[in-house]
Amino acid sequence: MANGEAPCDVAPPLAAFSRRFCQYAVLIAVIVVVAPMTADALPLAMYRYEAQAQAHCPEDTVVWLDFRKSVYYLKRHKRYGRGTAGLFVCRREASDSGFRRSLLGRR
Repeated sequence: MANGEAPCDVAPPLAAFSRRFCQYAVLIAVIVVVAPMTADALPLAMYRYEAQAQAHCPEDTVVWLDFRKSVYYLKRHKRYGRGTAGLFVCRREASDSGFRRSLLGRR
């Protein structure tokens, strides 16, 4: 970088491509550095059976976590314990991991 050239400056035929490539490279570098710092999701303790989840968190409510919809269902919901893309987890862990309570499916 002699003579005050910016790190992304190149000859005119490749200038547009190189400048865009350099911008994307810088953006990716920032994402790689910053993303791990912002991830607050806790690991979920997932269980196939409701009793296992209740033994893990006796003070908390057990919910059915639907991974496809990123929601969890309470025991009073129709979809509690149904479907192939879900498992039983503790409600507090599901909320802390970014899953939200389903507003649909009540009996």
